[in-house]
Amino acid sequence: MITFLACISFLVLGYFFYGNFVEKKLFCADPSRPVPAHSHADGVDYKEIKPWRVFVIQFLNIAGLGPIFGAILGAAYGPLAYLWIIIGCVFMGAVHDYFTGMISMRCGGRSTPSLIGFYLGKNVKKVLNIFIALMLIGIGCSFVTGPADLLNNMAPVSKLFWIVVIFTYYILATLVPIDKIIGRIYPYLGATLLFMAIAVGFALVIKGFNGSVTLTELTPATMRNYHSNPQSNILFPMLFIVISCGAISGFHSTQSPIMARCLGNEKYGRKIFYGAMICEGIVACIWATAAMAYTGGPDGLNAAAAAGMTPAILVDAICRDWLGKVGAIIAILGVIACPITSGDTAFRSIRLILSEALHINQKPIVNRIITALPIFVIAVLVCTFDFSTIWNYVGISNQILAAIILWTVSTYLYKRGKSPLFTAIPATFLTYVCSCYFMVAPVKSGGLNLPVTAGYIVSGVFTLLIVCLFLLRIRKINVHRLAR
Repeated sequence: MITFLACISFLVLGYFFYGNFVEKKLFCADPSRPVPAHSHADGVDYKEIKPWRVFVIQFLNIAGLGPIFGAILGAAYGPLAYLWIIIGCVFMGAVHDYFTGMISMRCGGRSTPSLIGFYLGKNVKKVLNIFIALMLIGIGCSFVTGPADLLNNMAPVSKLFWIVVIFTYYILATLVPIDKIIGRIYPYLGATLLFMAIAVGFALVIKGFNGSVTLTELTPATMRNYHSNPQSNILFPMLFIVISCGAISGFHSTQSPIMARCLGNEKYGRKIFYGAMICEGIVACIWATAAMAYTGGPDGLNAAAAAGMTPAILVDAICRDWLGKVGAIIAILGVIACPITSGDTAFRSIRLILSEALHINQKPIVNRIITALPIFVIAVLVCTFDFSTIWNYVGISNQILAAIILWTVSTYLYKRGKSPLFTAIPATFLTYVCSCYFMVAPVKSGGLNLPVTAGYIVSGVFTLLIVCLFLLRIRKINVHRLAR
């Protein structure tokens, strides 16, 4: 119980203290500056929405089931998952989300590839346009097949029928003005996800204090890999890939610009972007703890997983046992609706990225249809692939993009006379994590399955190379400054 409460406290304090530092000292938010919601208003993608609605939409966009399923899978590694969630969330993930949203606001609501290209170069932008589009299609398709399976179990018609229903919704949500579906439905679904997490959190505290469940504490003795298959699931780097949405996720950088087009003032930035990520970290802590407590600890969680208890089944069981019939209904709604609501904004983000790259005005509905049509044709084809194959590459792509964003923010800070170390150090760490994954992860997961020591060394050399490229980049900035 001490570890759980300490983690929640750390996240809350992180919002007030480090979040305040990031807002006022690093970014220097200015309430008097014009914002894209006003200067680029088009009634479709650029439209001011009330801040509280933007917060809930942002939270649901970036969360979905990531901080639930990812945290449960990460808890299989043991209490060390707590450290990654709280440190990653406060010093990496929330900073990542805040800067992508706020820089986008300063750049007229530009999408992620445009921001990266502006600070890291046009060639990087060209590569990232394709990389991010493929990643988002993978995410969108991943969030079709899972809910379709669950819906078909509840109402057996055919999986294909439910896929068509979900895709129909995706097309509508991608094409219509942001305030028509997303702006109206999301606040309620986001509130449901928050309510579910808070209710489980309170139940966890009550059961912990009355002794009906035992919470595994983070101590020197528990700082080890509990995974039932540690050879294939090496603590470093696998834990840092499995838990992404609860700590840091590149997918969030594609969502923050969507909301950057809807904020009426820069003063709301920390509440929306940094705050939503802190809430996600809290949700991740709650579900990691609940998963371990419900199954009797990390060993019990691994045994339950080996017996066929998936994260979806575990969430349903916890909500039924701890929250009763109402909890069961909320759990079903969350497991089905939450991934869908991340999928539709993934496709909306692709439309915006493609329209920026091809300079297609998105105000006319015909232009939106022309832009979105090829995206959904490709998505339908991708849905024929095996889900696990798609998801393996989505996970590592998330963290690669997050590392690139942190390098982008580091360049941004340096250009403005601020110390880039606050993001360059996390960027270096995450670059090393991603490199290690490719070196030591099993072949079926997209890695080379090299011996661990060799993989760590090769990854270190590659990371050093990336750091050198960053130093060359900022050296060019100095040269340009001197030439002026």
